[in-house]
Amino acid sequence: MEKLKMHTHDLTQDHIARIREMFPNCVTEAKDAQGAIKLAVDFDLLKQELSGQIVEGPQERYHLNWPGKREALLTANAPIAKTLRPARDESVNFDTTKNLFIEGDNLEALKLLQETYLGKIKMIYIDPPYNTGSNLLYDDDFSEDNIGFLKRSNQSDENGNRLVANQESNGRFHSDWLSMIYPRIKIARNFLSDDGIMIISIDEHEYDNMSKVVAEVFGDNNVDTLIWRKNGKQGNTKKIQRYKTTHEYLIVGYRNKMNTRIGKVKLLPNWKGQKTNADNDPRGNWESGVICLHEDKSDPTSENYYSIVLPSGRTMTREFFFSKDVLDAYIKANKIYYPKDGDGVPRLKIFENEEQEYFFDTIIDEMGTFSSAKEEVAEILGDREIFDTPKPEKMIRELIRSASYKKSIVLDFFAGSATAAHAVMQLNTEDGGSRKFIMVQLPEECDPESEAFKAGYKNIAEISKERIRRAGKKIKTENPLFTGDVGFRVLKIDTSNMADIYYVPDAVKQSDLLKSVENIKPDRNSPEDLLFQVLLDWGVDLTLPIAREKLAGKQVYFVDSNALAACFDTGISEDFVKELAARKPLRVVFRDNGFASDAVKINVDQIFKQLSPATEVKSI
Repeated sequence: MEKLKMHTHDLTQDHIARIREMFPNCVTEAKDAQGAIKLAVDFDLLKQELSGQIVEGPQERYHLNWPGKREALLTANAPIAKTLRPARDESVNFDTTKNLFIEGDNLEALKLLQETYLGKIKMIYIDPPYNTGSNLLYDDDFSEDNIGFLKRSNQSDENGNRLVANQESNGRFHSDWLSMIYPRIKIARNFLSDDGIMIISIDEHEYDNMSKVVAEVFGDNNVDTLIWRKNGKQGNTKKIQRYKTTHEYLIVGYRNKMNTRIGKVKLLPNWKGQKTNADNDPRGNWESGVICLHEDKSDPTSENYYSIVLPSGRTMTREFFFSKDVLDAYIKANKIYYPKDGDGVPRLKIFENEEQEYFFDTIIDEMGTFSSAKEEVAEILGDREIFDTPKPEKMIRELIRSASYKKSIVLDFFAGSATAAHAVMQLNTEDGGSRKFIMVQLPEECDPESEAFKAGYKNIAEISKERIRRAGKKIKTENPLFTGDVGFRVLKIDTSNMADIYYVPDAVKQSDLLKSVENIKPDRNSPEDLLFQVLLDWGVDLTLPIAREKLAGKQVYFVDSNALAACFDTGISEDFVKELAARKPLRVVFRDNGFASDAVKINVDQIFKQLSPATEVKSI
């Protein structure tokens, strides 16, 4: 019976596999540090395949580099042997909610979640450390081979402290910050759908470096910058050296800018656009919206740069905001209006109460300030100083409105005061959406002298969770008819449930075999602990409903009815296996040593092939 791997993907090997598909002559076999044979890339051949002019070491070229970049790339690609353990008592509506709160290192969280949410996230918003000289940064010193990295990831740190101070006196001040942020941005991009958007709050300390990181990861043609006026409008100063910084930046990275449609919103009753019905459309009054550049100054290589024939017979060439197929669909639906008796630049007809494209000005100055954000925290948590640098909920809400659909998933892996979660719930009350959120926050300890600690919060994750709880209650109180989701399922990152023997069976000596029969750690026999690691390994949605049933005297977990059935009891008999197979689950998993006998274990696959041939059977 095939075993689950119970660790995250080795992205390096995945990348090699893709290269092998395109350039099979560039992939060879080589020995790793332990002498095992693995696939490896012949980079000299690959360079020759990709370019007639090989780019090597000292040649001058435009690129972002810093001491530690290679180690940061290794950190991004290397697998980890970690898991997520459910915390029901800290959750709200654990069994029914579709929202997630992941407590732990966000790099580990991204690695754990990437298989489940690959290409499924419409919007990511993060507010990372600004590197002001007083920030704590993640200590990601993982410069070792993948096997060592995998093994060490399954061990606890000496004191559980993953943060280190990054002071300006540090000789690697900017380099350490870049090494921290780079792998997180690189992995996060994989989460985005083809029209996904990542928005990053940052100030002047690392704006330049952050914009270069986003340009490298997303492509320099997939980056925009917005400016948030954080202190409201200020008076002019007489001398430039007396300036006061009143703004921050929002760097926008697009998975594919040309395919990205900004979110849609309902037209408001007091919409200022002029409603007419120039062509007597039976659908009623409409106003028109721009669908292309008004002058032919575009890059002819753009896939949305094409020619159309106007009703007047004239051919017009422009860069449109969407593909030719989309335009043809609009024309077929009579959604395109041609001014000037059919000879003008075409426009999109937008009817009353119809959704339309939503755009942001590049300067945001009417969506809350730094001070108003603190007042929001005070209203929810009772003290405006309980969190140092919150962002206004309205601004995050409008960003989410513009960058997501009503059923989108929003991810924030620097959750902080969980403003993004609050904004998702609030927005759903306004437009009837069912957006879901995934928040990730390290349980960073609060300074004993801080207002947060004095208010009873031991770490930042506690503040995040409490903000979501109270915001949810407030939303329900203010909107009694709202039936949307204000819960969240708390999952905490921990070392794997599996003992080291599971990952390195070759390291076991013959004298240790009797001790190694049990490959699950003694303190991890909770079925739900094991279940969630199985969900991760199989890439199953972590918010699916979970039901527990007794079947032939054994406890079985059914995920989303029959998406997955899991039984971690011992003494499994053939009668039980037959009864479970009759339920025809899509996947089923058992404990490897949970069968009554070796004969039962051997017969499991055959029983399922006879009674439920579509079921995938594995063990841990």
